[in-house]
Amino acid sequence: MVERAGGGFVLIHVATPLEECERRDRKGLYAKARAGEIPEFTGISSPYEEPTEGIAIDTTSRDIADCLQEILDALVTEGWLSR
Repeated sequence: MVERAGGGFVLIHVATPLEECERRDRKGLYAKARAGEIPEFTGISSPYEEPTEGIAIDTTSRDIADCLQEILDALVTEGWLSR
């Protein structure tokens, strides 16, 4: 339906390691999941299946501007955007 309307879809996979996600967790959700307080939490008590397609970006130790530039460069390389 999107393609018929002239649009497209690009999967952007934020491939940040679980340890980094837990370190950044301001709400304490990962700690609650590890304590069994949140059932079926992806990556803890429920399996996480990493995408096999799309643009993968690891945000560990990187600022937003750097990550955004990597995504924009990938979109240009794959023909979704032009410079």
